[in-house]
Amino acid sequence: MNDNLLVKYLLGEATEAESETVQQWIQSEEANNRYYDQFKQVWEASRELAVRSTVDEHAAWKRFQYRIENGGKVKQAPGRQRFSWIKIAASLLLVVSISAVLYFAATRQPANKTIIAQSGQYVLIDTLPDGSQVTLNRNSSIRYQNKFTDTIRSVALKGEAFFNVTPDKKQPFVVSVNNTTIRVVGTSFNIRSENENTAIVVETGEVQVIAGGTITVLKGGEKLLLKAGNKVADKEVVSDQLYNYYRTHEFACDETPLWKLVDVLNEAYDAQIAIGKKELRNLPITTTFNNESLDKILEIIHLTFDITVNRKNGQIILQ
Repeated sequence: MNDNLLVKYLLGEATEAESETVQQWIQSEEANNRYYDQFKQVWEASRELAVRSTVDEHAAWKRFQYRIENGGKVKQAPGRQRFSWIKIAASLLLVVSISAVLYFAATRQPANKTIIAQSGQYVLIDTLPDGSQVTLNRNSSIRYQNKFTDTIRSVALKGEAFFNVTPDKKQPFVVSVNNTTIRVVGTSFNIRSENENTAIVVETGEVQVIAGGTITVLKGGEKLLLKAGNKVADKEVVSDQLYNYYRTHEFACDETPLWKLVDVLNEAYDAQIAIGKKELRNLPITTTFNNESLDKILEIIHLTFDITVNRKNGQIILQ
């Protein structure tokens, strides 16, 4: 499939025959569908940035094409010719080195990839080919090549993982999850995906989140929730460390609403805890539970808020 034709199709400038060709190609293989989704996602993000571009648009587009076709090596294209959509593609390259993201999308062959899945284990710590470390929560998996390319370090995630990325400005680190791309150079961050919702928490450094036609920059101490359909919520300041429980075995609360702690306890202990009274949901709790049993944690909650803990038919009700 020619990327020029994909651009014409996205702009509605393709002929009926060309549109049919693109649609058949997208539907023929799952890999083609994934490539198109990534291409469309990045293309839409670039449209709003196009007006700020002042470079030779045609030359930039030629470099963009050459990256994809030749493993990321840049070649200066001769000549100059304008198209109605060239400026958009040029801005794509200038702002976030987005060709690296498209190159990741183009890496579709499953050969020489490693799959690490979690089910029975609590967590698994793995070192990637570049020395970066990833900690997987249970029921999570990552997929990556045994040897990263010269231009990009790409990882596909399902579930939840914490990444501590080895810095390398020449080789960006890209995580793909739920039709969202997270791009970094060297940083540490947590990603959690569940029911097509994705939460990103940055501990150190800076990440670029590309989703739903927008690019959002997150810095240390910030988080972002991407809801199903890639509707981006406002950035927030990280208010507690509960997201880290599977790595640290601590439940660190700082004026944390009781309902939020209960949600994490249910996941961590495979429990069925419910809050029986609405007025109890937002009670703030500030403490740290370190390797405590569930019974001990419930006892402290009981003493702190004078809450009754009732157990019935495998369920725990706080009231």
